[in-house]
Amino acid sequence: MLRFIIALCLTIGATTARAEIDIQEVTSPGGINAWVVEEPSIPFVALELRFRGGASLDLPGKRGATNLMTALLEEGSGDMSAQEFQSTLEDLAASISFQASDDVVSISARFLTENKEEVIALLRQALLEPRFDQEALDRVRAQVLSGIASDAKNPNAISSAVFNAAAYGDHPYGSSSDGTVESVEALTQQDMIDAHRNALVRDRIYVSVVGDTTAETVGALLDDLLGDLPQDGPPLPDYVAYDLEPGITVVDFDNPQSVALFGHRGMKRDDDDFFAAVIVNRVLGAGGFESRLMTEVREKRGLTYGIRSFLIPRDHAEVMLGSVASSNETIAEAIEVTRNEWALMAEEGMSAEELAVAKTYMTGEYPLRFDGNAEIAKIMVGMQMVGLTPDYVTNRNDFVEAVTLEDVNRVAAELLQPENLHFVVVGKPVGLESTP
Repeated sequence: MLRFIIALCLTIGATTARAEIDIQEVTSPGGINAWVVEEPSIPFVALELRFRGGASLDLPGKRGATNLMTALLEEGSGDMSAQEFQSTLEDLAASISFQASDDVVSISARFLTENKEEVIALLRQALLEPRFDQEALDRVRAQVLSGIASDAKNPNAISSAVFNAAAYGDHPYGSSSDGTVESVEALTQQDMIDAHRNALVRDRIYVSVVGDTTAETVGALLDDLLGDLPQDGPPLPDYVAYDLEPGITVVDFDNPQSVALFGHRGMKRDDDDFFAAVIVNRVLGAGGFESRLMTEVREKRGLTYGIRSFLIPRDHAEVMLGSVASSNETIAEAIEVTRNEWALMAEEGMSAEELAVAKTYMTGEYPLRFDGNAEIAKIMVGMQMVGLTPDYVTNRNDFVEAVTLEDVNRVAAELLQPENLHFVVVGKPVGLESTP
């Protein structure tokens, strides 16, 4: 067992608040790894499970199966119906949530220490003995289909669907993890069993536990909860290179304003320049009202209520995106200003003052994320999934402070590619047409 004492310091004026997080790395007798933080002051435990793969493991022609399967895990298991399962959770004053995305199946449990054994038994039952009753399948399927129908009328969802399909093609990233109307309507109980078998496997699991427990107790708990899951699953999808030519795609949509999603190739999370890229993104478009895009597009010109950029390193691809909405009459100008600011940052970089402001925010807000057992548990399991070590919590702000003005301006020139931006515009934009 390895232990790392993590000290987070936040100075506000003359007052220093200090919180210590003692992360212990635990391996169960059955070989399951977890990160544990013992916090006995409150009789409450937060448990986070992540299974790598997620909806990207949908079988050919079965898009949406993992999403639907995950939603059904709380709809009855063992000898319990969906109603009985939820009623038991309520009686235990506990919560268990299940969610699927392209890269991961996420499971969160929150419970009082005194009810730990009952909640863990209930979660184990949901993981190992899901019922996938036809009645529940049909009911949840109808909810998923309703969401798909709603997305078909949502300009933001439309822009995302069109952009992803063009950028990633037949890769799972090229379609919605919810599936299509046709694929979801065709899903059967056997498809749920197959998706369950493929997604919930031991060799792709990450675990964190925070609260009123001990590392020794967690070791035994892991084997009881997860030990009977299959050891491994099907291969993960291959890496997919972003493959979208620069230009504009206009999707005709009857709406008083147009929505634009735009982007180009991004940066991997393990790149040595990632922290510099995060700072570049913050100054350009991720910093709210402090960002250049918000200043130029909203504050100076009044072309939008909001504009933002995103640096997204996914498991099998990386992309840098942005989004903006403007009236049909002004979206062309908003896009022009956005492209100009993208180019200006790439060519001239940022100022020393902009770098200092970004660093101050990033180092100051980081300790605030560790506000409660549930938040700490989520952070820890996320760290594991991207290959970080427990001492990252201590060193993270040092990594930010170590980034120089030369670093960010070099990275801005390499990362930002205004000439490669592709804009998907949904609406009736005046003065914009799709490029070949």
